[in-house]
Amino acid sequence: MKQHIHASQFLRQTVDYIVLAAAFLLTRQYIASKGDVFLSNFNIFLLAFSLFTWTITGTSLHLYDDYQKTSSFAFEFVAILKNVLLHVCVFSFLFFYCFKLYPYPRTFTLLYGAYLFIGIITTKYIVKKLLLRWRTHHTNPTNVLIVGTGQTGMNFYDTITANNHFGYNCVGFVDDHSNAQINGRYLGKLSELTHILESNEIDDVIVALPETAKEQTAGIIMASERAAKRVKIIADVHQYCTPTTSMNLLGSIPLVNIRSFALDDPGLQRMKRAFDICLTLFIFIAFSWLFILIAILIKMTSKGPVLFKQERWGYKNKKITCYKFRSMKVEASDVDENGKFMQATRDDQRVTSIGRFLRKTNLDELPQCINVLMGNMSFVGPRPHATPLHIEARETVEHYMLRQMVKPGITGWAQVNGCRGETRFSGQMQKRVDMDIWYIDNYSFWLDCQIIFQTLMNMIKGDKNAY
Repeated sequence: MKQHIHASQFLRQTVDYIVLAAAFLLTRQYIASKGDVFLSNFNIFLLAFSLFTWTITGTSLHLYDDYQKTSSFAFEFVAILKNVLLHVCVFSFLFFYCFKLYPYPRTFTLLYGAYLFIGIITTKYIVKKLLLRWRTHHTNPTNVLIVGTGQTGMNFYDTITANNHFGYNCVGFVDDHSNAQINGRYLGKLSELTHILESNEIDDVIVALPETAKEQTAGIIMASERAAKRVKIIADVHQYCTPTTSMNLLGSIPLVNIRSFALDDPGLQRMKRAFDICLTLFIFIAFSWLFILIAILIKMTSKGPVLFKQERWGYKNKKITCYKFRSMKVEASDVDENGKFMQATRDDQRVTSIGRFLRKTNLDELPQCINVLMGNMSFVGPRPHATPLHIEARETVEHYMLRQMVKPGITGWAQVNGCRGETRFSGQMQKRVDMDIWYIDNYSFWLDCQIIFQTLMNMIKGDKNAY
């Protein structure tokens, strides 16, 4: 299996080098059309430097980790984005400090980065699909014997059967009780295990017995090791596990953490907080005129305060006061005739003329920079909900309260993927929550940068769900 991993890594690196060379030549061809030399000794040096730098950053930022066992391309996409951005930064530094006389430095850096990103994304996706297909049909599988015909053993069998690229082949089952669902793969009882191990080509023994079967498990381990077989035990808590489950040893006691988040790391928390503060201060300094302009327009077009304050729920399920530019009439009520909370709807009559523009462009959210500086919100995270929505959702939406394990954000993964606005239809809130949890599970600094970029693009082109 390790040989296959090394072979696929070598293939992926080789394809990347080809893409780098092609992107470099296309960039040089464009610059040469402006009157520069197509290739020179210095250009060859830049290409060699690029290949060397890509190898170092790609290895350091886990671009060549084994992503092939998952069908999701999201993790690899983030790794590619980080590498391309870092590559562009390195070349920008190189031209600014070391080679100031190099012609067309900005054109080269931006064009090379664009070609590189498009080429790497395309080839990585194609190579991933081809490797998954190849692994399914050509990889020598690991032969496993499943001990236990209960639900745990059947779940493991169904998983490896449905995912051939995992590289496992079930030789059969061993248990004191057979099961009609194992399709003739029952090999015998536990007392016959030694004979079964000796008479079959088996690599691993998978123990799928309940925790109460301690004596049987001890005997299985002893018999398997005597037959020189590896033993793997499916923990009896597998039904509660998630994609981010981890296990640590506390002394000699294995401690299973059902959910582990990247932001559990204090170092990442401090980095995210520093990023929030720096970005928020930049917005306050660079766009102070915009805050003043919006405040004047609100005052000129409707009576009432400039800021709207609303009780919402944030980190660790604590109440926060969320600030926004007021976009509705002061006399407008947020409950209907039945006393039920009213979300903003399309063509809502409560929204003011300037408020409609602010909501459409997300500019009404700008005062939440105050919340970020206060520390009860982050720039990127799950959107906080008003109290009536929060109380309703925590009782009806699966895993809703997991959102409260990180700080809420001004923008988030759900919002940039279209899950914003009212949630009156069944399943809308669940979809939003699922995306929020995906963000929490997969947090990285680069993912935050991607979300902020997508938010800016949505502000420019408009969002059909923003009203």
